[in-house]
Amino acid sequence: MAKRDFYETLGVSKTASDAELKSAFRKAAMQCHPDRHPGDKHAETRFKELNEAYQHLSDAQKRAAYDRYGHAAFEHSGMNDGFAASMSDIFDDLFGDMMGGRRGRQPSGRERGADLRYNLEITLEEAYRGKTATIKLPASVACEACSGSGARPGSKPATCKTCSGHGRVRQQQGFFAIERTCPTCHGRGQTIDNPCDKCGGAGRVARERTLSVNVPAGVEDGTRIRLSGEGEAGMRGGPAGDLYIFLSLKPHQVFQRDGADLYCRVPISMVQAALGGEFTVRTLDGAESKVSIPEGAQSGRQLRLRGKGMPILRSRDSGDLFVQLNVETPQNLTRRQRELLMEFASESSHKTHPESAGFFSKMKEFFEGLG
Repeated sequence: MAKRDFYETLGVSKTASDAELKSAFRKAAMQCHPDRHPGDKHAETRFKELNEAYQHLSDAQKRAAYDRYGHAAFEHSGMNDGFAASMSDIFDDLFGDMMGGRRGRQPSGRERGADLRYNLEITLEEAYRGKTATIKLPASVACEACSGSGARPGSKPATCKTCSGHGRVRQQQGFFAIERTCPTCHGRGQTIDNPCDKCGGAGRVARERTLSVNVPAGVEDGTRIRLSGEGEAGMRGGPAGDLYIFLSLKPHQVFQRDGADLYCRVPISMVQAALGGEFTVRTLDGAESKVSIPEGAQSGRQLRLRGKGMPILRSRDSGDLFVQLNVETPQNLTRRQRELLMEFASESSHKTHPESAGFFSKMKEFFEGLG
């Protein structure tokens, strides 16, 4: 199946700016984030495609290469090396590295450990300030008894007698030489005659680890933090894999976030909306900011507090806080309140309600025009 175009994956044009790329990626990634769709393989595949597309297009050099060569820019590092590596993989899968395969390979007996993923949920306040989180995760660590070698203390791995340490064996069949992974050492080039009692020869044991993760201020939902070498320990002294921390933000009771900007809705009375006034809001930095209500404010109007939003990652700047006014209609009126409102209504004119007056005038003109 042909690989999908990166621009099509993100839903943007080839002329999209960096900001447009980021916005498109953020919106799409939030919709199909695996944490929101547990067990949904389609969502997980879609999320991986979005990550891959954004990682290539957000890098200026990679984007330029992709625009010129397409996916081939990342499939081949060069005509000879790329072609050789590709054909070697195909032949290895189908015919066991027929025609020689990887004769120059020198196995060390060590295998890199697997990468790990950890989902970390934080609050909006923690994303605003940043935090140092302590996490516990079960993982494989290097065996202390054998120092990760897999051999019993006092002994060491021996060179495989079947492949002489090459990790692969060759057989001549007519004009062809077939090379396969050594069945004795499984490609490691070494065997362990006296395995360690603690790890059974694997060179690693299962253990719960405690790690400190630095979460910088301004992180967004879906941010990935990579901790190099903190994944699974490698087999028999091999290098450890990496640990990837995926961040998700808990919904907030007051604020909604869009990038670095924050939004909140504040109910005000009909009197405040008509006469104007002010109220105080508490922002995420713990301070209180006064918000002035202009006279005649309408429901839905947004008032902007500059610099009161989220800090921007790796920057000294911050987003803004947008306060949306929501005019509340009075309820459970007393008799006196009803009388006052009726008196106000009798004194009202087109000037006090210009929008409704204008609307009904346009409607009247429209239907008279049809007649």
